[in-house]
Amino acid sequence: MGYILGIDQSTQGTKAILTDENGRMVGRADRTHRQIINAQGWVSHDLEEIYQSVIAAAKDVVEQTGIRKADIFAIGISNQRETTAIWNRQGEPLNLAVVWQCARAKEIAHQKKAHSEEIEKKTGLPLSPYFPAAKMAWLLQNTEELPETAEIRLGTIDSWLIYRLANGEQWKTDYSNASRTQLFDLHTLQWSEEICRIFDIPVECLPTVCDSNSLFGMTDLDGFLPHKVPIHSAMGDSHAALFGQGCHSCGMIKTTYGTGSSIMMNTGESCIASRHGLATSLAWGIDGKVNYVLEGNINYTGAVITWLKDDLQLIQSPGETEAAAKAANPQDRTVLVPAFSGLSAPYWNDEAKGMLYGMTRTTGRNEIIRAALDSIVLQIQAVLDAMSKCSCTVRKQATENKR
Repeated sequence: MGYILGIDQSTQGTKAILTDENGRMVGRADRTHRQIINAQGWVSHDLEEIYQSVIAAAKDVVEQTGIRKADIFAIGISNQRETTAIWNRQGEPLNLAVVWQCARAKEIAHQKKAHSEEIEKKTGLPLSPYFPAAKMAWLLQNTEELPETAEIRLGTIDSWLIYRLANGEQWKTDYSNASRTQLFDLHTLQWSEEICRIFDIPVECLPTVCDSNSLFGMTDLDGFLPHKVPIHSAMGDSHAALFGQGCHSCGMIKTTYGTGSSIMMNTGESCIASRHGLATSLAWGIDGKVNYVLEGNINYTGAVITWLKDDLQLIQSPGETEAAAKAANPQDRTVLVPAFSGLSAPYWNDEAKGMLYGMTRTTGRNEIIRAALDSIVLQIQAVLDAMSKCSCTVRKQATENKR
C-alpha cells in the first residue's frame, strides 16, 4: 500500500494528512505556530518556525499511523495565500513573513493609486495592501542588510516551503498562488514586468510559475524519509478547496471558513472582470490548461472567534458560542464590524476600523458573542450579493462554452 502526504500550511498552523492510494484518509497531525502581533497591529510569522512545523507534523502523522516511511510516494502542498516571505539563496529567512491579514503596506499601496486601473486590469485584483505586491515592496524597503538582487528570493508560503524542502534546488510556485500576488498578468500568464516596475520589485526575485500539478521538486523531509519523493502538486488553500469540493465547472461556487473566508466561483476558461468588488484570479493550471475564478475574500471570520476567546476572554472554547448566541436578548441590535485590519471584499477599505455599534446598557457577553457570529454571516452575504450581480456575465459565458 502506498500513501500520499498532504501538507496544508495555514494561517494558524500546519496539518499533515495521510491518504492511501484509494484516497481514504488514514491519519492527521496538527502543529500550531505563533501569531506575532506588535503594538501597531502588524501580523507576522516566523518562516523557520513554519518550516519546522511542516517537518514536525509530517513526522507526527507517520509515527501515529505506524506506516512505513518508505511507503510514502508523493507529497502535495496547499498553503495560506498572500502571506509574503523573503529569504536568501541559502534558504535563510531575511525577515519575518508579512501575513495576509496585515495592512502595514497600505502607504505603499496608496502611493500606487495612479496605476490602480492598470494594475487591476492586468492582475484582476483591486489595489490593496492585502496582496503580496505591496508587502514585497515593504519587505525590500524595511529588511536590514539586504544581499544583492541575485541573492534575494521573494514569494508566497508555497514557494518558501518548496525551496526549503528541495534544498534550494527548485524555486517554483503555481498559477493559483502567482495570480494572488498582484504581479501576475492573467492574460499573458506571466509575471508582469510593468507591474513589477510600478512596485519596484525585480522580476528575477520571483519564482518560476508552473501548473498546479507539476513536479515541484524532490524531498526527503530533512532526512526523515529513506529516499526522496516528488512534490507533485501545489495550490493556494482556497483554490484547493474549490477543486476538492468538486467545483470544476463554470458557475460552481464554494465558501470556506478558516481564519478568514473565501467565496469563490469557477468561471471556466474565461477571465471575467468584476465591477462589484470581487477579485479575478486563476483557479489552477492543470496539464497546460487554466481555469479562472471570481472571488471575495474576508479577513476576519474564524479569527473573530479567536478574538472572543484570546483577547476578550468571553469564551474558553469556540463551542460555547452557540449557546451564548441563543441566550442573547432577541431585541438587542448590537452589530460588530470586525475591521481589525481594514475591510476586504467587496469594500476594499484598508482605512476602516473595527466597531461595536448599537449597544445599550443591557448589552452583555451573550449579545456581543451573537454580534460576532452575525458579523461572519453578514460579511459572507455581502460577498454573495456582489457575486450575484456578476452571475449574469458568468451564466452567459457558461452558456456560450456549452455551445
